[in-house]
Amino acid sequence: MSGFLEILAILTSAVLIVWIFRRIKLPAILAYLVAGMVVGEHGLAFIQDQGDYEHFAELGIVFLLFTLGLEFSIPKLLAMRHLVISVGSLQVGISLFVFTLIAFVLGQTFASSFVIGGVLALSSTAIVIRQLSESGAMKRKSGQISVAVLLFQDVAVVPLLIIIPMLALESESSMTIALLLALVKGVFVVGILMLAGKWLLPRLFNLVAQVRTDELFVLTTLLVTLVASALTQWFGLSMALGAFLAGMMLSESQYKHQLEADIRPYRDILLGLFFITVGMKLDIGVLVSSPLTIISILVVFMVIKIVVINLLAVRAGEASKDAWASGFMLAQMGEFGFVLIALATQVELLPNEIASILLGVGVISMAITPFMVSNARSWSLKLSHDSQVDQQELQQLPENNDLKDHVIICGFGRVGQTVSRFLKQENIAFVAIDIDPLRTSKARDAGENVLFGSSRQAELLQAAHLSQAKLVVIAFGEDKQSLEVIQKVRTLSPDVPILVRTRNDDHLEMLQEAGANQVVPEILEGSLMLVSQVLSLSGVPFSRIMRRVQQERKSHYNHLHGFYQGEHTDMSPEAIDRIEFAHAILLSDDSFATGSTIESLQLGTRRVIVVALKRAGIEMETPDESTILQAQDTLIVRGKPRRVERAERFIQEGG
Repeated sequence: MSGFLEILAILTSAVLIVWIFRRIKLPAILAYLVAGMVVGEHGLAFIQDQGDYEHFAELGIVFLLFTLGLEFSIPKLLAMRHLVISVGSLQVGISLFVFTLIAFVLGQTFASSFVIGGVLALSSTAIVIRQLSESGAMKRKSGQISVAVLLFQDVAVVPLLIIIPMLALESESSMTIALLLALVKGVFVVGILMLAGKWLLPRLFNLVAQVRTDELFVLTTLLVTLVASALTQWFGLSMALGAFLAGMMLSESQYKHQLEADIRPYRDILLGLFFITVGMKLDIGVLVSSPLTIISILVVFMVIKIVVINLLAVRAGEASKDAWASGFMLAQMGEFGFVLIALATQVELLPNEIASILLGVGVISMAITPFMVSNARSWSLKLSHDSQVDQQELQQLPENNDLKDHVIICGFGRVGQTVSRFLKQENIAFVAIDIDPLRTSKARDAGENVLFGSSRQAELLQAAHLSQAKLVVIAFGEDKQSLEVIQKVRTLSPDVPILVRTRNDDHLEMLQEAGANQVVPEILEGSLMLVSQVLSLSGVPFSRIMRRVQQERKSHYNHLHGFYQGEHTDMSPEAIDRIEFAHAILLSDDSFATGSTIESLQLGTRRVIVVALKRAGIEMETPDESTILQAQDTLIVRGKPRRVERAERFIQEGG
């Protein structure tokens, strides 16, 4: 098969399988691995020589380590040093030792055993962090323990990438010399790059930023990453180490977020190619012939990681339930495990059969991670024999424990605290519930009525005297979590009014149907406040302004939808499903709709709304449906992009 057809086969399988996996809520990493299995020599054998693609795939790891360096924060590491050192470092060290020992006892060489230990000791930063963010568990103590462990694991990847190639050396003495030499070289290279990062790179990016050319900024970012990688490779070290150091040097710069945004498309594509090349090495025959081996390894290694993390977290002074929950969250194999497997097979440290088994174990463990993260808390409560909410948490109201006709504020962030200040000015009692332990502690020290925990827990809502409350305010702005709180509140108190803050009105109807009495989209409300000021300064009477604002709210912000898309409008698949655009359609003599009434077109059945009609320079807002359309009329419609496209085709061509 020619090179072009090979690339076409890779892209086709990747697009199709990634689409399927995302539809069933599985990570894209798994999709790339499966795509590699399909096109590789053990699958349909579309690819004859995968070595050609591995060179490009290595750049995916380089860019991944660069973004890891950008996210690496020494202040964050120091702030979490207790958990990072007492749990994170020991977890990696103990897990590495235990897994290496087990593999060695089972007949593997020391080098391959060490690789297996390193692979199984790491967890998936990408999947776990995403699941924690989506579930709202990031600020729980179990989430903080997990983040601390992942933080150290990410740092531990760098020395593992250096050590594994050294293990391929034949004699132990030569390996020791090589490691010492690598240490000396590493110190020297780090010194050079740190000096460059302090004195050269800020000036370079300042000069580039002054030109105000996006392409030049992207090219400079790529150049800096690759030069740093080439420098470490020239010294006989890993390219990934140079990329990580380059990212770390720029992590505190003002261009950090722009750099991350620029590098992400290249990283994601090349990283996808990397995982495809890893999948090509996965021998399906080995997986089919040894399912019991794979399941046994999967169960044993996950149980060991869960127990190790639990014991270390408890030893560090954390609650048993949080320790168990963190163990369940971090039990899987991580994306860097695939990186280490690829590196070890490349330097012939790991037999292909063992590599295939490890890949199979990794794929299954990552596939079940979302399920494990979702259930980690309930499982941990059962194992720790703890009640769903600590009784200590339920007794933390500083005063007013006999509350009545008060307001319950779910989420005590900036918005929740602002609401509480205005309530205090009016002498209205309130109770807040927040999941951030630091914020809750500081608020309690100041004498605020704040409970620690999740607003989705019935015990906390009852502790806040929900049955006597006159209003519940959901202030944290995450629609999925808000929906769960609404459902829980409605189960416990069907009649209490619920006011929900949301960022926009994408899920307004869903929240109202769940039981919210009023939903306040802050972006649209901010627009209304701006419009109110504009109209007021333009001389419009205040009573008319208030009437218009109230009408807009009653019509579900009708005039705040449907805007003309621009060059930087978000056109991602997620956005396409929820946004509405305004679109102008110019009618000609040959247009199907010319001479027809607006009503006869029945655009409502196509779920498209006519916003206005422009004729001879005059705009008619919400024109009468009996209006007959004429040539040179401009019909302005609003709807979701695909519906607008179909409606325009119908208006122009009919059918």
